[in-house]
Amino acid sequence: MLKSLFTTADNTTFDLGRVLWAKFAMVYSVLSAWHLWHGGTFDPVAWSEGAAAVLTSGGGALLLKKSTEPPVTAPTPPPS
Repeated sequence: MLKSLFTTADNTTFDLGRVLWAKFAMVYSVLSAWHLWHGGTFDPVAWSEGAAAVLTSGGGALLLKKSTEPPVTAPTPPPS
Protein backbone atom coordinates (compact mmCIF):
# COMPACT_ATOMS: atom_id res chain seq x y z
CA MET A 1 0.00 0.00 0.00
CA LEU A 2 2.81 2.45 0.78
CA LYS A 3 4.30 1.85 -2.63
CA SER A 4 1.11 3.02 -4.33
CA LEU A 5 1.16 6.23 -2.24
CA PHE A 6 4.65 7.17 -3.38
CA THR A 7 4.66 6.04 -7.01
CA THR A 8 3.23 7.54 -10.17
CA ALA A 9 0.15 6.23 -11.95
CA ASP A 10 2.01 3.17 -13.27
CA ASN A 11 2.81 2.01 -9.69
CA THR A 12 6.45 1.32 -10.56
CA THR A 13 8.11 4.74 -10.85
CA PHE A 14 8.75 6.40 -7.50
CA ASP A 15 7.74 10.07 -7.40
CA LEU A 16 10.05 12.43 -5.55
CA GLY A 17 7.28 15.03 -5.26
CA ARG A 18 5.00 12.64 -3.36
CA VAL A 19 7.80 11.51 -1.06
CA LEU A 20 8.81 15.08 -0.23
CA TRP A 21 5.18 16.09 0.29
CA ALA A 22 4.70 13.29 2.82
CA LYS A 23 7.97 14.12 4.59
CA PHE A 24 7.05 17.80 4.77
CA ALA A 25 3.64 16.96 6.27
CA MET A 26 5.29 14.70 8.86
CA VAL A 27 7.87 17.36 9.75
CA TYR A 28 5.08 19.94 10.16
CA SER A 29 3.26 17.66 12.59
CA VAL A 30 6.41 16.70 14.54
CA LEU A 31 7.55 20.30 14.88
CA SER A 32 4.08 21.30 16.07
CA ALA A 33 4.14 18.56 18.71
CA TRP A 34 7.69 19.52 19.73
CA HIS A 35 6.61 23.14 20.16
CA LEU A 36 3.70 22.09 22.38
CA TRP A 37 5.87 19.70 24.40
CA HIS A 38 8.24 22.53 25.23
CA GLY A 39 5.50 24.78 26.59
CA GLY A 40 4.33 26.53 23.45
CA THR A 41 0.77 27.61 22.94
CA PHE A 42 -1.57 26.03 20.40
CA ASP A 43 -3.61 28.19 18.08
CA PRO A 44 -5.94 25.84 16.15
CA VAL A 45 -6.76 28.41 13.48
CA ALA A 46 -3.14 29.16 12.69
CA TRP A 47 -2.23 25.45 12.77
CA SER A 48 -5.10 24.63 10.41
CA GLU A 49 -4.05 27.37 8.01
CA GLY A 50 -0.51 26.03 7.97
CA ALA A 51 -1.67 22.44 7.47
CA ALA A 52 -3.98 23.56 4.66
CA ALA A 53 -1.07 25.35 3.00
CA VAL A 54 1.12 22.23 3.22
CA LEU A 55 -1.56 19.94 1.82
CA THR A 56 -2.72 22.35 -0.89
CA SER A 57 0.79 23.08 -2.11
CA GLY A 58 1.56 19.36 -2.38
CA GLY A 59 -1.63 18.69 -4.29
CA GLY A 60 -0.95 21.64 -6.58
CA ALA A 61 2.57 20.39 -7.29
CA LEU A 62 1.21 16.97 -8.23
CA LEU A 63 -1.34 18.58 -10.52
CA LEU A 64 1.35 20.65 -12.25
CA LYS A 65 3.52 17.62 -12.95
CA LYS A 66 0.68 15.33 -13.98
CA SER A 67 1.59 15.65 -17.67
CA THR A 68 5.10 14.30 -17.00
CA GLU A 69 3.97 11.01 -15.45
CA PRO A 70 4.52 7.82 -17.42
CA PRO A 71 1.43 6.50 -19.18
CA VAL A 72 -0.59 3.73 -17.61
CA THR A 73 -0.64 0.59 -19.71
CA ALA A 74 -3.51 -1.83 -19.57
CA PRO A 75 -2.57 -5.15 -17.96
CA THR A 76 -2.27 -8.03 -20.37
CA PRO A 77 -4.74 -10.84 -19.71
CA PRO A 78 -3.23 -14.17 -18.73
CA PRO A 79 -3.14 -16.86 -21.42
CA SER A 80 -6.03 -19.28 -21.23
